[in-house]
Amino acid sequence: MQAEIERLFDHSPSSFRSEDFELFAAFKAELNAGRIRAAEPCPSASTGWRVNAWVKKGILLGLRMGRIVDMSIDAVRQPFFDKHTVPVKQFSETSGVRLVPGGSSIRDGSYVGRGVICMPPMYINVGAWVDDGTMIDSHALVGSCAQVGKNCHISAASQLGGVIEPIGAMPVIVEDDVLVGGNCGIYEGTVVKRRAVLGTGTILNRSTPVYDVVRNEVHKASDDEPLIIPEDAVVVPGSRAITRGPGKDWGLSVYTPIILKYRDSKTGTKIQLEDLLR
Repeated sequence: MQAEIERLFDHSPSSFRSEDFELFAAFKAELNAGRIRAAEPCPSASTGWRVNAWVKKGILLGLRMGRIVDMSIDAVRQPFFDKHTVPVKQFSETSGVRLVPGGSSIRDGSYVGRGVICMPPMYINVGAWVDDGTMIDSHALVGSCAQVGKNCHISAASQLGGVIEPIGAMPVIVEDDVLVGGNCGIYEGTVVKRRAVLGTGTILNRSTPVYDVVRNEVHKASDDEPLIIPEDAVVVPGSRAITRGPGKDWGLSVYTPIILKYRDSKTGTKIQLEDLLR
């Protein structure tokens, strides 16, 4: 399948054949079942993850192949139009997913594990992976190809930015047992390691360093590596004084995330309340 996807992506015909659509349907079935994914754990990699560029190519291929069709439930009161190759994902009672009524949408070609709770309205895009027992709260976004581990809570209005292009770029990774507080934003391929906690309003991206006041370190992205938040880190929004020029004269500061502590028994007790919602 990989060879065929790459061939078709690199040498697209002027029109696609029925065999090409069958190939994409088989590819999408593998995505839905979680047998292939845009990024996967890799112990030998410095980030702990590797990108499967050919999977990203397959997703982009499907969008390229698709034609705009009417997907409206009610064409007069609520019209929808999208590529016919990526409709909404189909669930049943046996899927083990709580998709609570109220305006949520999950695109086909994403993996949603058993015990996942989707609070309305939320959105999971094509290529995303959401593992067992995770909660995606109201107004939260899991972007295309973002990877979310087991038993996470992506709180209300938080955004996990999708990274589908460039093909080889790391998507946003949130590992197991991570709590992402409300109104957080995780972008540009940031990797949040196991059991980390992001306080309300924390923003993580490639251009803003994270100051670890516990271990006296500064975490930042490089040309070759994404920003990586360590295991068990508790990250909160902070600020850093401007030390020269008009900014200093005016007493200004710039936003920076701060690792204020590492997760302990008190932190665990606070977030155990999440279990009551499951």
